[in-house]
Amino acid sequence: MIAGCLALNASYEPLTMVPLRRALRLVIDGKAEIVEADTGMPVRSERQAFPRPAVIRLTRFVHVPRRFRRQVTNTFLFARDDYQCQYCGRRSTELKPRESLTRDHLIPISRGGSNEWTNVVTACSSCNTKKANRMPNEIGMTPLHAPSEPHFVHLSWAVRRLTPIQARYISVFYGEDTLHELEKIEGAVLST
Repeated sequence: MIAGCLALNASYEPLTMVPLRRALRLVIDGKAEIVEADTGMPVRSERQAFPRPAVIRLTRFVHVPRRFRRQVTNTFLFARDDYQCQYCGRRSTELKPRESLTRDHLIPISRGGSNEWTNVVTACSSCNTKKANRMPNEIGMTPLHAPSEPHFVHLSWAVRRLTPIQARYISVFYGEDTLHELEKIEGAVLST
């Protein structure tokens, strides 16, 4: 059974996941149409029955700014860094019971650093404590990957689970590479 429904713009661009009730409300109000339905049980009311939507398409185009910036949150930061400490390389599943993943600022806030994508990396609590408020080169710690701002598609879909039907639309619009990146992120989320 599908927990959420993929909402597409009128141009078939994937927009977001919406709860089943919201999807049905959009369809009933004529603001969306069902593109793909779950072959399971239909959704019934007293007088009507609808196929359970897996993918809906808005009937009117909604403008989405291409260059939208998402604030740095630990959820998206950890997903960007593949749930791996950027100093020692350990994944969240390899950490000791009292350790956790944390946000580390390459240029510490106390030394004029900012909370921007290009200045933060995922670090285990041990490495973050060891680095303290020093620069990585002062202590000989180099991040595994240079931090960069992720593409908005990765931010939008980083922590959502997609069914195979829904994944097909992501693949068609953004390409197989993006879909594989999202599957890697989803696999890491599920294993934590």
